[in-house]
Amino acid sequence: MKLPRRRFLQFAGAAAVGPAFSRLAAGETYPSRPITMIVPMAPGGTTDVVGRVLAERMKDALGQPVIIENVAGANGSIGVGRVARARPDGYTIDLGFLSGHVLNGAFYSLPYDVLNDFEPISPLAAFSYFLFARKTMPANDLNELVAWLKANSNKASAGIAATSTSSQ
Repeated sequence: MKLPRRRFLQFAGAAAVGPAFSRLAAGETYPSRPITMIVPMAPGGTTDVVGRVLAERMKDALGQPVIIENVAGANGSIGVGRVARARPDGYTIDLGFLSGHVLNGAFYSLPYDVLNDFEPISPLAAFSYFLFARKTMPANDLNELVAWLKANSNKASAGIAATSTSSQ
């Protein structure tokens, strides 16, 4: 088979330029620089501790440092908003939690969309909640407690640990 000269030169040119395109297409491997993890709570709390343990394990697995930045305020929405405004390149992530993403999005008008501006990566921790009562409480299980509360609403009091719902 005989190739015309023009066709031969096209193939030769493509073969000479091909390796340059493959280097351009390869891009960088992720991560090639440190990752910033925004923890939208003050240092020292449960969310911060989970973030620091996770950051240490990520550093070992990815070979890059994971820098923790605590950005507290407005029940997490200041830190979450900072992540929403960051470049979507995977180098700024946030440690989400129930109030910072779900409750703030339900209660407040936010400058970001919690459903469309974020993509969950992985669940990290689960917390259990318990109900305690004095031994003299006539209820032995949750159904009995609900029935007693309905019948004695003026006799009940409760102490609850919850997130604040301050206005923004």
